[in-house]
Amino acid sequence: MTTCIHAGGGKLRYRLIDCKGQVQGCRKISSLSSVTSYRCSQKELSWSCGVSKFLNIQRCSFSQSPIGENWRIIRTVTSSCLRDGSTKYFDFAVIGSGVAGLRYALEVAKHGSVAVITKAEPHESNTNYAQGGVSAVLCPSDSVESHMHDTIVAGAHLCDEDTVRVVCTEGPDRIKELIAMGASFDHGEDGNLHLAREGGHSHRRIVHAADMTGREIERALLAAVHKDPNIFVFEHHFAIDLLTCQDGSDTVCLGVDTLNTETLEVTRFISKVTLLASGGAGHMYPSTTNPKVATGDGMAMAHRAQAVISNMEFVQFHPTALADEGLPVKLSKTRENAFLVTEAVRGDGGILYNLAMERFMPLYDERAELAPRDVVARSIDDQLKKRNEKYVLLDISHRPREKVLSHFPTIAAECLRHGLDITRQPIPVVPAAHYMCGGVRAGLQGETNVRGLYVAGEVACTGLHGANRLASNSLLEALVFARRAVQPSIEHMKSSALDFSASNWWPRPVVPRSLGSNTADKILMLTWEVRKEMQAVMRKYVGIVRSTIRLKTAERKIGELEAKWEEYLFQHGWEPTMVGLEACEMRNLFCCAKLVVSSALARQESRGLHYTSDFPHLEEIEHSTMLKVVVSYPSRCQEEQRTKNCGLLGALNKIKREAREIEEIVGEWRAIFIRV
Repeated sequence: MTTCIHAGGGKLRYRLIDCKGQVQGCRKISSLSSVTSYRCSQKELSWSCGVSKFLNIQRCSFSQSPIGENWRIIRTVTSSCLRDGSTKYFDFAVIGSGVAGLRYALEVAKHGSVAVITKAEPHESNTNYAQGGVSAVLCPSDSVESHMHDTIVAGAHLCDEDTVRVVCTEGPDRIKELIAMGASFDHGEDGNLHLAREGGHSHRRIVHAADMTGREIERALLAAVHKDPNIFVFEHHFAIDLLTCQDGSDTVCLGVDTLNTETLEVTRFISKVTLLASGGAGHMYPSTTNPKVATGDGMAMAHRAQAVISNMEFVQFHPTALADEGLPVKLSKTRENAFLVTEAVRGDGGILYNLAMERFMPLYDERAELAPRDVVARSIDDQLKKRNEKYVLLDISHRPREKVLSHFPTIAAECLRHGLDITRQPIPVVPAAHYMCGGVRAGLQGETNVRGLYVAGEVACTGLHGANRLASNSLLEALVFARRAVQPSIEHMKSSALDFSASNWWPRPVVPRSLGSNTADKILMLTWEVRKEMQAVMRKYVGIVRSTIRLKTAERKIGELEAKWEEYLFQHGWEPTMVGLEACEMRNLFCCAKLVVSSALARQESRGLHYTSDFPHLEEIEHSTMLKVVVSYPSRCQEEQRTKNCGLLGALNKIKREAREIEEIVGEWRAIFIRV
């Protein structure tokens, strides 16, 4: 079963604006699956922006027609729009500058103008922090079937088989394309690519550049992007919300509103096609390997834009992030993100010990240190709780010194900065939030249920990872789906037309300059406090091991925090149309956290990354009612059947729970009678 959540979320309050821009009042709704809206006789347009639950909805006319004179005019004036003005027009808008966004941009740039919109500097993405490598079948003794098998087993059999086959089959060609573009990977003494092995893999198939593979891929892609005259990179542009409209029963994406975080100006991008490649949401948690830009912006924007969100309960914790508390020389200040110790260390023979130097992984899984990440993370978590310790030890010191330093130079240098020599001493490690296996539901060409909106990379849920991502499959998935989204994007671009008036169809976000510096500082301070509180809730109640009561506690606490935060903002003059980086990030983190919690509550079994003590086993019925992420989106009757299936499964689980409770009560009474 795939958990799916449709647009909207929670109790939405919003202001209603008619076609003349007049405020119609304020309403509150509680539907999770839809947003009740004010209706005009004309076709619909919607825009969402500002603080978490507030939507401005405007209804105006929209028509789609074959490509015409207006678009040709827009393309000829694009260069002047780049120099000034608050609206820019492009054939393609790409949100995110990681491997997925850049690879896609390089292909579609052959057919039109491309805006790459990135939250910070172009290199600041999860790609840049990926140490391990890219998995692909490049060895004669390996096979696509073996890679598929490893992926499906790691994903707890929740993977979409068609997606897995596509990715594993096309992966080698995507690697060869990177090499042709100038990416430099490690080679062995025989002159062939050096292939590493990581947890969950049955063969050596990890292409890498020492322990900084992502950085090398990012370097090669950025070099190519900077040479392309059709690609324009907009640094420090935070994506606020997608610009969408209703065309009959279809939701259509026509671009995105952004905030320049350096100039504090709002810029609107109108585009025929939008690719969402904005990465993950690791900063829902206090400790994450993700860079600070990973605040779930893409997932939250897509959710507000009526896109289907799937499998958000599957949050991957990397088993081995550097545990700063165990370093000989302490850090002078807390890290913004946890330092990753790549899976390849265990793949290269690294052994996990508790602080008593007892090897523990064979007690949990016959694959020991080479078990999939969900198994290793839970095993470490169990050791820490049983022994009341704060970290475990990962030892690679038994391997030859020169090999350790050549394979893991970044890790060795970082540890040495803090007084630890990994060639002689074990590395203190602890699990940290790492990767979102769920996200915006995508088909085999990266398409979503929102017309004109495509997704690739961590923001997407393609069905590849299932309930747990196999190591080094993330960069692979990003490369494959970025490439597969190209052709349908070009076709959509060629069949679409926009005009200059599109820029005026939505109200514009505003920067809250009118609040004054003292008020702005107070809002900022509270926002940071609330953010830390929400992260603490997620760590305590929605971590590696969960329970129904803990998830419901998290649901309540997150709701209270959000209400407290919003009330404070509006009491201090914040308006629904106002935007600021910290406030928008907080809104998105709240949205993603609620999606994770609600999805986790909906899955009443333990599978992959979602382990709950209330339902510790897989549901056998699951194998006969497996619902896959499909290419074409389900019709209304199919969705109704999906809902019935989920309902039947929930009813069966409820009956089982009640039966267990009855057995416990009977047992208690039997014990009383025996004592009497």
